This record gives sequence, structure tokens and C-alpha cells, in this order.
Amino acid sequence: MRSLNYRYSCVNKNMTKQPLLVLGIESSCDETGIALFGEQGLIADTLYSQVKMHAEYGGVVPELASRDHVRKLLPLIKQCFADANVSAKDLSGVAYTAGPGLVGALFAGISVARSLAYGWRIPSIGVHHMEGHLLAPMLEEKAPNFPFVALLVSGGHTQLIKVSQVGRYELLGESLDDAAGEAFDKTAKLLELGYPGGPALAKCAEQGDPKRFTFPRPMTNRPGLDFSFSGLKTFALTTSQQNTLDQQTRADIARAFEDAVADTLAIKCKRALKQTGINTLVVAGGVSANKRLRSTLNEMCEGLNAQAFYPRHEFCTDNGAMIAYAGYQRLLAGEHDPLHIKARPRWPLSELKTPQSS
Repeated sequence: MRSLNYRYSCVNKNMTKQPLLVLGIESSCDETGIALFGEQGLIADTLYSQVKMHAEYGGVVPELASRDHVRKLLPLIKQCFADANVSAKDLSGVAYTAGPGLVGALFAGISVARSLAYGWRIPSIGVHHMEGHLLAPMLEEKAPNFPFVALLVSGGHTQLIKVSQVGRYELLGESLDDAAGEAFDKTAKLLELGYPGGPALAKCAEQGDPKRFTFPRPMTNRPGLDFSFSGLKTFALTTSQQNTLDQQTRADIARAFEDAVADTLAIKCKRALKQTGINTLVVAGGVSANKRLRSTLNEMCEGLNAQAFYPRHEFCTDNGAMIAYAGYQRLLAGEHDPLHIKARPRWPLSELKTPQSS
């Protein structure tokens, strides 16, 4: 990553710091992520997952998630400072997830971030959660160059986006119903594979026979770049009802489902690359950690003489590093939030503005 050494306007116009060091705070759902990103790259990051707590209920309980963020945020920030051997006086700004997400969870992170920034007299910036995911591969030593086509694939989103630069995004296609990750979770639940569903289904599919069942590849026989995964979930339910649901049948259904999702995403990504004339694909979001999806997309890219980029496994799911990086880019351009606090549980990526370099 190239060295960035720009000045920026702080809350007090007479205050400038060089270089930037940004604290990132992620609290949009069931993971509390804290990170520090600066001129030299990612300095420290720490993450607390609530998976064990929510597993008892088979899904995220918003009130419990919010309360747990409140308990964990400040201890994790202190831990991150200690790991990086820095203190508040070294910071230049605070970035936090402003949306989309669970409103209570968002406010837990926002209130801490804004209070700290105000007390430390440094600017703060609200980051779009999906922009964080979209830019997560930029944290890697081998990062993609602009422009690229991004596949955002998670529990809440499945979108194809043309990315010309930070903040300049064009939506090419999206899911018309269930997101891919949501379909993974629901299929895992009907197969009684446990929570979280996506990883459980992928692990089960490793023992599956790929030839026993054939699932449809929805919306691939028509033009366009939109997705639909609710039908696959229904097909999995019907298949499970027509067969004795023993361990091997569960694995065979899981494999057929996983293959169908991976193939569908690859077909649409191939169309997007051809349509835009771009030969770089970025894949981000929780489902981007799926091994079969990565293998299928890599094979597709090889056939097009294109290249695929992914975040490391720990940055596929929600994390503070991606928020710190996205916030760093916007603070670097001189952006900062006004004093009023606003969470955006629903926030279209298309509403983001391109940062103007200062």
C-alpha cells in the first residue's frame, strides 16, 4: 500500500495532525470489532464474536447484541491501544459503522465513537458497513487496483458493483429476495445443522456426493445481473421432504445447494466482467470465506484471463479493520461528521459520495 501523508482539517481549524491514525469501531450486528489504521497500514485489530451467545436462540437477538456491545466496546478499545502501544493523544480521528445494521447495535458503537472523538477533540466519520466490506481486500499486501467489479455477498446483501474509486459505486445487480448468506443460513436450519448456518453447511457439504442431487441455477437463463436465492431454499426443503434425512442425505443436499450458489454467483460475475470490460473481481462479505465459492470464482476468472481478490478469512466477516480503513480514506479527504448523531439501519450504497481530496 502506498504511503499517504496528507494533512486534514480537524474540528478546530487550527489543529492539524500528520500522519493520520484512525480508530475504527464496528458494531452493526453480533461482532464487536476494533482496529487502528494509519500511514503504515493496519497497526492493530481485535474482535469479539457473540456467536456462542446467539447460538442458543438459533439467530441474532437484537437486544442481547446491543447490550453485549455496550459491555465489550471500551475494554476492546483499551486492548487495541495496548497491543499497538499507542494512546488517545496519538489518534487523528475515529471511524464507526453508521449503518446499515441493527439500530440498537449501531447506536452502541456510534455513541462510544462520537463521545470519545468529542472528548479527544478529533473528528469522527460514519462509515457505510458495506463500503467497509467492499474495501476490505485493500488491507492485503497484494491489493486490487481501481476500477474493479465487486461481489458483495453476505447474510444481508448480494450485490454486484462497479467500483471506479473510493465512493464511486455503480450498482450492476442485486438479489431480488434472499441474500446468498441468508439462503445458506435458512437451508442449514432446515437441515438441522446448527448455528451459524453458513459455515455449518459448508462443513457438512465436504462429505456430500455432488452427483446425487442437482439444484437449479436461478435466473442464469435470462439476461441481467440480478439474483434470486429463495427458490433454492425451497428446492432444498422439497428435496429434504422427499428423502430420508440421514447424515449422508444432509451432506448431499448441502453439497448440491452450495454448488448451485457458487455456480450462480460465478455466472453472474462472469457476465459483469464482460459487460464492464474490467478484468479484476473483488469478492467480499461473510460468504466470500466459502472455499467452494472461491474455487469456482478462481476457475471462472482464469478462463477470462481475469484476477480475483479476497480479504483474508478474518476480514470476510464483520471487523473493525475494514471500518478503520474506509474511515481513514474519508478523513484523509477532509470529511468529518457534524455533531448530531444519526444511525442508518437502512442505507443504500448508492447514496455515498466520492471523497474530494483535500
